[in-house]
Amino acid sequence: MADEGNIISNLSLDGAEGVAPNGEDNSPAIGLISQYIKDLSVENPNAPESYQWTEAPEIHVDFNIAARALAPDVHEIELKINVTSKGAQGTAFIVELAYGALIGMRNVTEEQAHPFLFAEGPRLVFPFARRIVADAVRDAGYPPLLLDPIDFNGLYMAQLAQAQATATAEPAGHA
Repeated sequence: MADEGNIISNLSLDGAEGVAPNGEDNSPAIGLISQYIKDLSVENPNAPESYQWTEAPEIHVDFNIAARALAPDVHEIELKINVTSKGAQGTAFIVELAYGALIGMRNVTEEQAHPFLFAEGPRLVFPFARRIVADAVRDAGYPPLLLDPIDFNGLYMAQLAQAQATATAEPAGHA
């Protein structure tokens, strides 16, 4: 027991060794608070005839990422995924999902927050949204649709590069 007392007595509670007292932690922290379906729509307009179609449909997938501050330390990410399956005979199904996630951020700069909200956060929640889409397609009577993984970090970097290229090109165009 004496050793346990020494361990406790060696801990600094006054911040002298880099550990701040409770409530005074000022190191950056980001965490996932919760995830949820904001909106889910499944359309199966040509069932049951579409179950008999022999031509492989074309699957079209669109997605969009939005983020907003709900409080100084809480942000919401919204990942929208729209999937449409169409063939020569018509639309087999449409699935529209708006999937939300609450992100807690403390002591994080805008330069750190933006990439997390638009790249890393969506990467973390995508597998859950992907499962919901697969289940919705299966529940509509079709084989589950497993969406391919999305490189959110790569897309984020590409959009930054494109925005920078556009910003540098605009002043030259106005000259």
